[in-house]
Amino acid sequence: MDIITQLKQVREASRSLLHLSDKTIAQVLCAVADEMVAQTTVILKANDEDLSRMDPDNPKFDRLKLTQERIEGIAADMRNVALLPSPVGKVLRDTVRPNGLKIKQVSVPFGVIGIIYEARPNVSFDVFSLCLRSHNACVLKGGSDAQITNMASVGIIHSVLRRFGIDEHVVELLSADREATAALLHARGLVDLIIPRGSSGLIHFVRDNATVPVIETGAGICHTYFDASGDVAKGALIINNAKTRRVSVCNALDCVLLNRSRLGSLSELCAPLADSKVIIYADKEAFVSLQGHYPADLLQPATEDSFGTEFLDYKMAIKTVGSLEEAIAWINKVASGHSECIVTEDKDAAGRFCSEVDAACVYWNAPTSFSDGAQFGLGAEIGISTQKLHARGPMALEAITTYKWMIEGDGQIRK
Repeated sequence: MDIITQLKQVREASRSLLHLSDKTIAQVLCAVADEMVAQTTVILKANDEDLSRMDPDNPKFDRLKLTQERIEGIAADMRNVALLPSPVGKVLRDTVRPNGLKIKQVSVPFGVIGIIYEARPNVSFDVFSLCLRSHNACVLKGGSDAQITNMASVGIIHSVLRRFGIDEHVVELLSADREATAALLHARGLVDLIIPRGSSGLIHFVRDNATVPVIETGAGICHTYFDASGDVAKGALIINNAKTRRVSVCNALDCVLLNRSRLGSLSELCAPLADSKVIIYADKEAFVSLQGHYPADLLQPATEDSFGTEFLDYKMAIKTVGSLEEAIAWINKVASGHSECIVTEDKDAAGRFCSEVDAACVYWNAPTSFSDGAQFGLGAEIGISTQKLHARGPMALEAITTYKWMIEGDGQIRK
């Protein structure tokens, strides 16, 4: 079947979602969650085939890897989404004009949402759950690295949809080749919105080549600024968690900005990182401070490429700054607008940082690892938007709806 025909089927199927009740949608999502757990062996076998083709040292390996625990976590997120109220049909604005016209602004689904993603097999289930809950159909365009896992996942979803008598084309997995990517990027009239999830290279490619509207998500160059009044114990915990909790995700820490007055605390701040064998690329001042206090084989001088880099690995840069103002200016210059953190006991400094740093998520004394739809109470996210138009930060149900105006009259005419 050619790709355009596939997309036409999705567009047609999307209209049937308007008639599904919230109760049925919740039942379907819970049934898919149960089935994916029941089919754990099948999913893991498919995932093992994909993993066998990837170098374990590749930063994408951890993102690609599924485990029983991760599958259960994805299923739990799906059940959480099933419990969330529908974002569709909400009256956002309701007014009566002087001429008697009754005007309502009502939330509605986009229709068909395309997702282009790399080695992230959880995306297949996360996107499906959020799109179905918001009455959207979805087109999945995964990378070749995860194609076998994605096929197994979508096969499970389709089996449940058939059981409920729902058109299985409400979720469609395209082939992993470039032809499918090109067709999706130019599917105006068939696809309403495209969301890329992956590396900055993928996101920029989609943004620069698509004729369908795009929301940029995913790329995270995240900093933690340790201020002059920062608490060392808090700082060490925050830095370690932000860097090592899961290095392959977009909210992982890439660079510590250290106030020069706190160079004496640097070894204590970095000590927990050694247990995870984090390689530190330190500027001259930080390098001197860490010499003899951090494993020599894990400490390297920073280069220009060390800064403004999303490592997605057990690697981190350290840059010394002279002030809060310098830290803010640096972040606004090189960061991606994803998530930024300040560690300080100075309320005024925290206020300035949170106000002046240009990012979707700004933290005070908490790690950037919390940038996640589920952690924000939104359910499983469809992505983290780093742009400012329409949606910003973790995108969940409300972010994948738009609205229409409904006007009721009684024969009024405009003069």
